[in-house]
Amino acid sequence: MSLDAFVKDASFLVGDTGYRYYFDPATRAVGENLGLNPMEFYVLGRGGALGDCGGGAVAANFGYFNPAVIAGAWESAKAKCAPRVAGTAHLECSAAYGRRHFAGVANLAAFVEAADAVNDAADPDGLGLYAAMKCEPLATDTPGRAMQLATVLREFRGSAHLVAVRAVGLDSKTAHHVSRPNDTAMFGWGPDDAPTITDATRRAMADAEKLTDDLVKPAYGVLDDAGRTAFLAGITAMHDIAAAAQ
Repeated sequence: MSLDAFVKDASFLVGDTGYRYYFDPATRAVGENLGLNPMEFYVLGRGGALGDCGGGAVAANFGYFNPAVIAGAWESAKAKCAPRVAGTAHLECSAAYGRRHFAGVANLAAFVEAADAVNDAADPDGLGLYAAMKCEPLATDTPGRAMQLATVLREFRGSAHLVAVRAVGLDSKTAHHVSRPNDTAMFGWGPDDAPTITDATRRAMADAEKLTDDLVKPAYGVLDDAGRTAFLAGITAMHDIAAAAQ
């Protein structure tokens, strides 16, 4: 498999797996124990590695959302729980999800070895949320670490994507309306927020997707054929199990 094809396949599977614990009942329960509603725990937990910053900074690192939604949830949640406490708890929820769902995945240790290599090779410069997440200690058990690596590598591509969107001249709101038009209300955008989408906008978005691939490609490129095979086998099994569990 070519590196380009591997990056595309791996990126989709990581992106569609690493978030699956966000609103899982067990995750919601952890948030409730911290005094946070599901949205507050999502925002404070996912962004908690950034520390005690302003809500606008968190919104800028998340992208795609209406910034007022993220900033409001962050400030509300921060009044109840310290960001780093929520961040640690949220990442542990990722590990707990992996332990519940992936303990029986064959050769999962080979995936973890490959994913660790990609994470180690990834350059965090300019990738705010990923850079913060990369500094967090990960679980030492195989299924917990496997899910956490999917979560962290999802942030790697997500952070790189925000850089790519800005590099091609788009803003995050426009990128969302191009790539995920059916999810705009879920992300806090109203009808009056909709930008004008032209063929030029769509071409720019396609350029941003390619640039995102190019930005993450060096990290994924450290894997040889055996590593790529192990990575795809593991993340495919994890993805299928997580999707069936939704």
